[in-house]
Amino acid sequence: MNKLISFIIPSYNEEKNISLLYKSIMSIIRKNNYNYEIIFIDDGSMDNTFNELLNLNKNDKNICIIKFKRNFGQTAAWNAGFRTAKGDLIITMDADLQNDPSDIPRLIEKLNQGYDVVSGWRFTRQDSLVKKLFSRIANIIRKLITNEKIHDAGCALKIYRKECLKDLYLYGEMHRYITTILSLKGYKVGEVKVNHSTRKFGKTKYNAKRLLKGLLDLLFIKFWNDFSARPLHFFGMLSFIQFILAFLILVEQIIKAIFVIGKLDIGPLLLFSGILMISGLLTFSIGFLAEIMIRTYYKDKESYVIERII
Repeated sequence: MNKLISFIIPSYNEEKNISLLYKSIMSIIRKNNYNYEIIFIDDGSMDNTFNELLNLNKNDKNICIIKFKRNFGQTAAWNAGFRTAKGDLIITMDADLQNDPSDIPRLIEKLNQGYDVVSGWRFTRQDSLVKKLFSRIANIIRKLITNEKIHDAGCALKIYRKECLKDLYLYGEMHRYITTILSLKGYKVGEVKVNHSTRKFGKTKYNAKRLLKGLLDLLFIKFWNDFSARPLHFFGMLSFIQFILAFLILVEQIIKAIFVIGKLDIGPLLLFSGILMISGLLTFSIGFLAEIMIRTYYKDKESYVIERII
């Protein structure tokens, strides 16, 4: 293979794993004669991770090290790696030895079948029951919201064609939704069952708070994909619903006053109708302002992705 492959590997307190991971990757690279670069991102490690990376860099000039001043998280690390990578194909993986580099040739083979992105699927996942449960919940919610078909969006082992990542900007906890974003943009996403190992050294960085953060990011991704070019449609729909509810409550109160009570009392429902009218106007105003901002945002940008021009 003549194409340059960029490996992007975020590393946070992985001093005992780095050299073992490098050896494992290099055995696959040599076996398949890959043209490669390896980009390690030291995400503010507080152990000896950076020195381990420096030792590797001394012996292999195809290694690039990006050192963060503090821990910014996996999303920021991948984003920095994507901006630095020179490869035609980009492979991401964790530094904790749970991903198996021997799966890389199968990812490439699947990509060559006409896909833009191929994601690993940890079919026999070697994690704690709690971690697997949270991951399962996150994947179910993701599928319900986005209608995406892949089983395991959280698997770090993925391969991308470089052009997919050209206009991709990550923040928050969006690293686990990269395939979702690309799928919504129209890129073809595939999936391959991959090996998964138990963590031998270091501690997992996953916790329950990341599930909530990830869910909020997912809702934003869905909103941005559906309404980024037309926010007034979303806010206008919400305001219309509020106006209809306010009108129905008002009609009900008037009919009740005429045929039941004999007079129109200013009670809780009537006040609620007034509040709905005011909130509907405010929601519509927010949508109108958002529409102006979006038109300014897209002034020098495109809201579409071109596959090819013939």
